[in-house]
Amino acid sequence: MIFLAIGGELVGIISIYDPLKPEAKETIMNLRRSGFKNIIMLTGDSENAAKHIAEELNIDGYLAGVLPEDKANYVKKLRDEGHKVVMVGDGVNDTPALSCADVSISLQDSSDIARELADVTLTSSSLEEIVVFKQLSKLLMKRIKRNYTRIVTLGLILLGMFGILPASTTSLIHNGSTFIFAMSSSTSLLEN
Repeated sequence: MIFLAIGGELVGIISIYDPLKPEAKETIMNLRRSGFKNIIMLTGDSENAAKHIAEELNIDGYLAGVLPEDKANYVKKLRDEGHKVVMVGDGVNDTPALSCADVSISLQDSSDIARELADVTLTSSSLEEIVVFKQLSKLLMKRIKRNYTRIVTLGLILLGMFGILPASTTSLIHNGSTFIFAMSSSTSLLEN
């Protein structure tokens, strides 16, 4: 609320409302399903506005009326306590906290500096893309571990080290298997 007074007398009130993104509530639920345990909102908004939004979105906690350095200090505190912190921010006021997080994410419509500073900038303005990013990162790590296990399982290093197979044969098998793994890794992660 912005109050306008002329000569000490109230002549007008301007109410500014920043509406929630339509997908915000569903995104919070999906983040919880994907493994996020504690979702906190850090905002410069008033206590009343922050409380209302936190209740509407079923957020675990919030800090209202915080300055950019307060956001960064809170992120540092969480990290010092041993938590892994993912920070999603879109404005200049979020950049100190983005730089302190384990993983920082900005959206397509974020400020230039937030997009530049974030570890990941999503190519969409939809909050639901954060959930997709989480799914992709889990699937990618699973694929990397699977491919590594397959390579090690081939045991080519040991066969070559002990002279069971000549180096040229192990090199050929290794390069061939690397090509096959690279081809299988080029498939879409979300279709698996």
